[in-house]
Amino acid sequence: MCKKTLDLYRHEKSKPMTKTHDSLAFQRLGLAQVPKVLLLENIHQTAIDTFVRAGFSVDLLPKALSPPALTEQLAGVQILGIRSKTKLTADVLRASKDVLAIGCFCIGTNQVDLNAANGLGIPVWNAPFSNTRSVAELIVAEIIALSRQLGDRVREMHTGTWRKVAENCFEVRGKTLGIVGYGHIGSQVSVLAESLGMHVVFFDIVQKLAIGNSQPVEELSQLLRTADFVTLHVPATPQTQWMIGEREFGMMKKGSYLLNASRGSVVRIPDLAKALREGPLAGAAIDVFPEEPEENTNKFVSEICGLRNVILTPHIGGSTQEAQASIGREVAQSLCRYVVSGATQGAVNFPQVELAAVAGTYRIIHIHHNVPGVLSEVNRVVSEHRANIHSQILSTDERIGYLIMDLDQNVAREVCEKIQSLPTSIRTRMV
Repeated sequence: MCKKTLDLYRHEKSKPMTKTHDSLAFQRLGLAQVPKVLLLENIHQTAIDTFVRAGFSVDLLPKALSPPALTEQLAGVQILGIRSKTKLTADVLRASKDVLAIGCFCIGTNQVDLNAANGLGIPVWNAPFSNTRSVAELIVAEIIALSRQLGDRVREMHTGTWRKVAENCFEVRGKTLGIVGYGHIGSQVSVLAESLGMHVVFFDIVQKLAIGNSQPVEELSQLLRTADFVTLHVPATPQTQWMIGEREFGMMKKGSYLLNASRGSVVRIPDLAKALREGPLAGAAIDVFPEEPEENTNKFVSEICGLRNVILTPHIGGSTQEAQASIGREVAQSLCRYVVSGATQGAVNFPQVELAAVAGTYRIIHIHHNVPGVLSEVNRVVSEHRANIHSQILSTDERIGYLIMDLDQNVAREVCEKIQSLPTSIRTRMV
């Protein structure tokens, strides 16, 4: 974003806000000034607008940063927004003392050390559903494009070659689509594929309710042997790393197709190249790769470049205006709710807590090590200050506990400071 536009946003945040989000309210949050947000990697305008309306200060950088540069930029930043290129290691997180929360404005969170963030009391949000339709539509479009060899015909026409053929070109109606990973995207692909008259089978390690006429299969091998098209919609985990390789390609039908818009670590590219050159595959559509260029100006190199009936796209499965707008809005709203009220619903690495506000109270948010006796110590502090608890809720995971407590205003600050001094405390603030 240009300096003029950025200055405009900084000006906008100085305009009068509601009492909930004015400077005095932010001081109650334990912040000396309005919360500062740093957004990297060209996050969508809807996120910026959401933060500005909440009265936050927004700084923008168009690219990912190296760990040393990122650590320097995070001084004084309460909210960090990233996409898939920024790597948040444990060292970066430990050095970022001011960061309260992190937003991954994308589907995955594998670019963040979630365990380290959890131990430091930093919740992380993503947008697991916002690009579902966009990815599903791309997959359906590629299924049709592969079946008609559209990529090859388009490339030939652009070089002046007129090649009108019907050989090895098919309708998708009546063909079998195998979906590996029947989550939000996989099930949406299922619905769209059935509307085209395709038969759908799916495999998932978790039992899922079949939508429409789709049928589950018990083994991946069964799906690979029966499907004309295989599309992958799985997360990046140790179990899915290189799950499709030479052995799996050997199981697939002659003349079948592979599509991957999930994670680049799922498919062994050398084995894919061999299966395309020697069989059994008749084509592939790949949107994600084990190694991807850091910037649009960098050259992309892969063993499958130039192969017949292969559609290659630069990780654009969720790259639609609708998806990016929805992601920006969803993640930014979650981050704002956390700063203002402590709500952690939807955080991927944190206990899930949301408590309705009580008028006339101050809210204490306490993140602590999950060891026996913490709540007793907290309540002892409250009792010593003769404070009245209007509401209280605690949730824990294996490592940390997350407590929200609403107290009378007259002693809340003293109670907050005392709780923060407890040896089990990780981070305590007042709302």
